[in-house]
Amino acid sequence: MPDLTSNTGGIVSPNPFWLASAPPANSGGQVQRAFDAGWGGAVWKTLGTPIQNVSSRFGATRWKGASGVGFNNIELITDRPLETNFREIYETKKKYPKHAIIVSLMVETREEWKEIIARSEDAGADGLELNFGCPHGMCERGMGSAVGQEPKVNERITGWAKEFAKVPVLVKLTPNVGDIVPHGLAAQRGGADGVSLINTIKSIIGVDIDRFVPEPRVAGLSTNGGYCGAAVRPIALHMTAALSRDPGFHLPISGIGGITNWRDALEFILLGSSSVQVCTEVMLRGYRIVEDMIEGLETYMSERGFERLDQLVGKAVPAYSEWGDLDLNYETVAKIDASACIGCQLCMVACHDGAHQCIHPNPDGSRVPTIDEDECVGCNLCQIVCPVPQCISMVQVPNGYTPATWNEHVEAGAQLRPKKGAH
Repeated sequence: MPDLTSNTGGIVSPNPFWLASAPPANSGGQVQRAFDAGWGGAVWKTLGTPIQNVSSRFGATRWKGASGVGFNNIELITDRPLETNFREIYETKKKYPKHAIIVSLMVETREEWKEIIARSEDAGADGLELNFGCPHGMCERGMGSAVGQEPKVNERITGWAKEFAKVPVLVKLTPNVGDIVPHGLAAQRGGADGVSLINTIKSIIGVDIDRFVPEPRVAGLSTNGGYCGAAVRPIALHMTAALSRDPGFHLPISGIGGITNWRDALEFILLGSSSVQVCTEVMLRGYRIVEDMIEGLETYMSERGFERLDQLVGKAVPAYSEWGDLDLNYETVAKIDASACIGCQLCMVACHDGAHQCIHPNPDGSRVPTIDEDECVGCNLCQIVCPVPQCISMVQVPNGYTPATWNEHVEAGAQLRPKKGAH
């Protein structure tokens, strides 16, 4: 059986699956039930000066009958007394000594950081996560993303935490920036043991077109909130990979953002995450989703001969390059498996209206379209819209040209051949 043990900056857990700091990790009873279900760790819902939340506080994107593809919240940090949280952290850690409990923190002053870190460690925290990402409510008070968007402030407060902490410190980064790398490097300069990303994206989830109020509504008003759920995964993957591939960044990563199953988690691991955190999918489906995540990852590793999780961490990073390093002379065309085609012709519509007009009706009267390979540019759109798995494949075709990149062209001043479809 593969070893799923995870080590993120010195925080060790029996598997890489953690609850993110959010409603599913709001109390001792919840975290204990999650550990019973199989979660390897939990990031406790952010502690700080308790606040009062609003009602309503959640919203969701509905797309083609599916609810929760994108999720939005205007909830803030814990609204429960700190004494209650610390007591439950202590009780949970005592009951589950092999599981990782990471305490998320957000306060303002140096002295407040010193005090709350000491109390968290006294309660048994295995690690701390500094919440520099919340995009609503707390940032207006000078915390959350107000810190995460300013590298110098990030570095300074991280330095405070490392001065006071005896356990590993992770910095949770905000995605509400143009480039994540300077912010990861700021956490590194501050002495962080690792980073976690992404936090939620500043957003408005939708508008009530009858009441003329954005969602979710609070007494006839609303505000921007934090966007999460499956829809944000591509953004989170990009930011994770951007840090992993940066030559100056050397910290472990806990990946967050749109993870719904083991495959999603594996993508983060392959792009450099040694642990992954899940929130929205647990809110929608419950703690037991981790059972399939564990089984899926174990099966994948067994089938491919991986014995330890760390053998997978970052394995896809070398293949992530700049556009200018891609081979401009690599060529593919679409091929349709006539035996699998159901004749829906969605590929033909998509190609004619949204791509390169190379898929046409079959002259023999069949519902299976034909492809003009000379006009096909290998854009993949037909494959994306096809409802039948493996019916359309993208096949490399030899063209007699040697590999060439745009960066090589710029450096050498060479003339590259014009591509098919170029104007």
